[in-house]
Amino acid sequence: MGKILNRLLCIALCGFVLTSCDLSTPTHTGDDSVAPSGNLKKVSYSELPGWRDDDVRYALQAFRNSCKAKIQYKGRVIPDRALFEEKCRTLPSASADTQTVRAWFESNFQPYKIYNDDGTDTGTYTGYYSPIIRGSRVRTAEYNEPLMGVPTDGRTYKGVEKKKIVEQKIGRVLYWANIVDVQNIQIQGSGMLQLDDGTMVKLNFAAVNDMPFKSIGEELRRRGIRPDGGYSADAVWKHLKANPKLARDVIYKNPRYVYFYESVPPDVIGKLGTPLSKIRSVAMDDSIYTLGLPVYISTNLSDGRKFQRLMIAQDTGSAIRGWIRADIFFGKGDEAYKYAHGQHAQGQMFILMPMEYKYVKPGK
Repeated sequence: MGKILNRLLCIALCGFVLTSCDLSTPTHTGDDSVAPSGNLKKVSYSELPGWRDDDVRYALQAFRNSCKAKIQYKGRVIPDRALFEEKCRTLPSASADTQTVRAWFESNFQPYKIYNDDGTDTGTYTGYYSPIIRGSRVRTAEYNEPLMGVPTDGRTYKGVEKKKIVEQKIGRVLYWANIVDVQNIQIQGSGMLQLDDGTMVKLNFAAVNDMPFKSIGEELRRRGIRPDGGYSADAVWKHLKANPKLARDVIYKNPRYVYFYESVPPDVIGKLGTPLSKIRSVAMDDSIYTLGLPVYISTNLSDGRKFQRLMIAQDTGSAIRGWIRADIFFGKGDEAYKYAHGQHAQGQMFILMPMEYKYVKPGK
């Protein structure tokens, strides 16, 4: 009780002299029961590993895209709308040097180290990318699996398994492709489709049927089928393409179905509605964080190199859940795939909030 009274007193004083208060966690204007005070701790920029070595100009470009988006201001860590918009109005110019941009972030944002509910300070970093697959406007022997948009005839797709959705065409058929490639692009959430005439089509995530995801590799393992090269994504996709009947059977055991919408290439659009920036955009849990915020991450790449840089939370995913859990966007095509498919490392995370940040009650 004494700690609560002391904290309330400090918050009250902050209302009069905000700059003189130095709380270990941000102040909160809503119900204390929803303030994740144990999950955020104020730190200095010197405590961000590698901060001085990062060329933050690239993060500024990504943040500029966030400023153009319609921020939803939802989750548990929510920036004050007026403060966030103020930062967007004072962005450095696109030609500003690294030192200027770094100084701008340091003057306008306060870093907070993020902790899990159990008090630990590390979490999992995976990667994703935008694949380029081949397809067709019409069904062919090779391209016989539909890529569909959300149904417009009123039929429900929530809770309906993939096999039924495809067989009953619950949706608008956009294009056709190989079933293995369709599964891959659905896992990634977006991708490029190259048609036979060379036309490039951009497909972005539109909706999901809210069914659980079941691993294709695990299904093969359960059946005692081991592809040459083991259960890596490369080995699994290659084996299934060589065995189309098995591919259809195994892939339909995964009930999740992702719908797409077509957009103008070449941008990959995230949940925030902005173009994603290669190795500067990150997918995070939007039930916790307001998308659009800067976040600093410290982890390793699949080849063991350190990956410490300022990112912008601009996307989310059904498997991206938790305080320290993120998916790094590596770009599109084969080069991005090399990094994305093997990315699985532990690391720390820091959220950057407007310097004058106060908690905003969720739903307010």
